[in-house]
Amino acid sequence: MANGSRRGSDWNARSDEGAAMLEFIALSLLLLIPLVYLVVTLSRIQAGAFAAESAASEAARTLVVTGVREFEGGASRSSALTQGERRARAAVGLVASDFGFAPDDATLVFACDGTCLAPGSDVTAEVTIRVILPGIPGFLSGSIPLEAEVAGSARSPVDSFGEVS
Repeated sequence: MANGSRRGSDWNARSDEGAAMLEFIALSLLLLIPLVYLVVTLSRIQAGAFAAESAASEAARTLVVTGVREFEGGASRSSALTQGERRARAAVGLVASDFGFAPDDATLVFACDGTCLAPGSDVTAEVTIRVILPGIPGFLSGSIPLEAEVAGSARSPVDSFGEVS
């Protein structure tokens, strides 16, 4: 009988072999999947922040350069501003697509400090990028936000060297 009971205890000891490995794998997956999702989500939001800042900077510069060139070429101030805005919106779309966002995900708002395109004035551009959070199904839209908005702004001065009357 002594041999039979020992053989039974050996069998019980062997049945636990590999359990620690299985527990380690299961716990690693339970911890690793949320961590990977967090990294992917934060990376996407950071890309939106970089896109918003870059797009705002390019939009402000593009509006000023295009607007001043058109204005100096004989166009009216409103026509020059309209042409500058058109090109600035195109620049925002290009920057958004460079960062992996659709051009429709970016909105652009301009403000002028003083008279727009007047020498010595500033043009401020604010770009808001809509970042769709990855991996969240649409049916959860009532309880979990499916997107985040990230904004960036930039100011570009209008040179006063070549003053136009």
